[in-house]
Amino acid sequence: MKSYIALIQLDLKLALRQKSVLFFNYMFPLIFFVVFAQAMHGDRGNAMTQIVTMVIIIGVLGNGLFGAGMRAVQERESNVLRRYKVTPITPAPILIAATVVGWILFMPLVLFMFCVAHFGYGMAWPERMGSILLFATLGILAFRAIGMILAAVAKSMQESQILVQLVYLPMLFLSGATFPTSMFPAWLLIVTQFLPATYLVSGLEGMMLRKESLLANGFPAFALLITVFVGLFISYKLFRWEKEEKIRGSAKLWVGAVMLPFIVLGLWQAHTKQNVAKTKMLNRELARGETYLIRGARIFVGDGKMIESGAILIRGGKIAQVYEGEGPDPRTVKATPIEAAGKTVLPGLIDVHVHLVAPGGFYTDMSHYSPESQMFRNLAAYLYSGVTAVRSVGDPLDIVLNVRSSVNSGERLGAELFTCGPLFTAQGGHGTEYFRGMPPNIRDQAEAQFTRLPTSADEARRQVDELKRSNVDCIKAILEAGGGSRVFNRMDSAIFQAIAQESHAQQLPLAVHTGDVRDVTDAVQAGANSIEHGSFREAIPDALFAEMVRKKISYDPTLSVGEAFRDFAAGNTDLLKRSLVQQVGPTDLIENTEKEMGSKDVEPIREGIAQFPFNLETGTQNLLQAYKNGVALVTGSDAGNFLILHGPTVQHELALWVRAGIPPAVALQAATYNAARLLGADNHIGSIRAGNDADLLVVDGNPLDDIGAVERISIVFFKGEQLDRSDLFNQE
Repeated sequence: MKSYIALIQLDLKLALRQKSVLFFNYMFPLIFFVVFAQAMHGDRGNAMTQIVTMVIIIGVLGNGLFGAGMRAVQERESNVLRRYKVTPITPAPILIAATVVGWILFMPLVLFMFCVAHFGYGMAWPERMGSILLFATLGILAFRAIGMILAAVAKSMQESQILVQLVYLPMLFLSGATFPTSMFPAWLLIVTQFLPATYLVSGLEGMMLRKESLLANGFPAFALLITVFVGLFISYKLFRWEKEEKIRGSAKLWVGAVMLPFIVLGLWQAHTKQNVAKTKMLNRELARGETYLIRGARIFVGDGKMIESGAILIRGGKIAQVYEGEGPDPRTVKATPIEAAGKTVLPGLIDVHVHLVAPGGFYTDMSHYSPESQMFRNLAAYLYSGVTAVRSVGDPLDIVLNVRSSVNSGERLGAELFTCGPLFTAQGGHGTEYFRGMPPNIRDQAEAQFTRLPTSADEARRQVDELKRSNVDCIKAILEAGGGSRVFNRMDSAIFQAIAQESHAQQLPLAVHTGDVRDVTDAVQAGANSIEHGSFREAIPDALFAEMVRKKISYDPTLSVGEAFRDFAAGNTDLLKRSLVQQVGPTDLIENTEKEMGSKDVEPIREGIAQFPFNLETGTQNLLQAYKNGVALVTGSDAGNFLILHGPTVQHELALWVRAGIPPAVALQAATYNAARLLGADNHIGSIRAGNDADLLVVDGNPLDDIGAVERISIVFFKGEQLDRSDLFNQE
């Protein structure tokens, strides 16, 4: 032990005398720290988190590959190691001393950078500092071990420089230490999973941004630990005291051996893409950490209040403060200013009734149609249009839950997704007609994903419980019995009551699809949370609306689908010609839908819809009566039905409401604050108030004077990130 301590002390003294060691351990990282802090505005948002991570990685790489690798070669060539050879000492103390000294030299810099970031730039002190220091320690030791293997196999100082650079440069440029991985295409993100430095970046950022523990990064930590032991063992076996000692050229293959843990880990990640997903989420959180100050804007708060001229401070993905009047100087709050004079800021719009898997029209070739890809694209189209949250009320369960996980975690950019799960309906009820023409085995699989067909009250309760365990956001039941050419079996009242009771017991909101007054009456009596569609066939009595007010039941009239059915039956494709629809709708889908509308293949569908008792005027009148009776109104479009393409759905629904006589402020409140309350999400979306997510739509003009202004989109913020709308459809 004495020899180890003596060598550590001696090695530390020698290291501190060498300018190259001091440069690569201290000056080199600090230069990057200053440059990054100035270039990336380190005093704003999460920038300093990224800067600290990048500088630590650069320092770890320099400390290990240059500090250990090149220095060991230098000592061998200058005959320093030859002097140890004549003493009773083995290579082990020398290697251990070099490893420990590397840690001693570098850890003060890590602590110093955190202090500067905290006291100089206002970065919060990490809650997981212990995990950060342990993880950084593993990184230092692992790269010291790699550096010493490079030193062992290098025949000369010149060759060591080449070997070090071959390892150093890919780590430096591809791990996220210098270039943000958000710039990388999907295939390159996979390549980066074979580099140890990539896991250091994602691990440190995860610990700082997401408060992850060392255990949450267990696989990379274990791989680094194995690298330490394997690297030291190989370095011991290949150790050379003098430069004259020969080594076979094949010895360089041992560099691959020390990288084996990360080759295995990279292959696993190429298969599961778990760390790729984590990297995307971390990049998303970094983007959402920026600080902005929107100034001089008209602000529609969401609950009906309008601030004629105000400012909004966005920090860390949240609305930090709302000001009436001019607001602070951007420099005092360290924010990027956004001038919004003549514009209106609204909470992100919400559509509470969509079917993401349905395209809304006809593709030329459905053989390449992918439900999951369709959903991701549709959610991106909503964000493009300023619709920042949607509720799926009928999509394949497994797929929609996977999509929800991806978008709500930040792995993919798309509107926040809530899902009602499969449709509770009867055998032969509305919702089952879509699968009648399928082969039995495929039909059974599709129905299992789309529907629940309980035959008893007990079975209904069990199915609600199962969906609760699947973590759906709400339950949807169908009472619609249809009419005209489309008649369906109606759900048994006792089964429906069981569904309603169990939904309430499980604290799951209940959305009920209705078609006539009888359906609405049963839904209201059961205490539904929302009435979907109401009735397009007959007038709903005022007494029933009064009961909805008393029970705080929301009304979702979905006028868009009434209009779309009418236009589709008539062969009118004007709904596809709206500017925002043209921007977000796939060209193939729009062009082929317009073409197919006049074809003989579609004619039977149009004739069937024409015979369905679906009257837009009746639905509009019911909306007006609901408003006059004080019912809480919410906006849903039933997107996915013919001619209702996903994206700017709420804007058109609002236009229909205002055209019918609903005041613009009431309509906008339905599309923001009321909709968020229905979703049980008003604690973070639906209104512009401090503490809420910064989901904001900035439009040109005043939608209270001209509701069409909600389609004149200037900027969309989503959870504090100013979106590049043009890039939303290029995600991989």
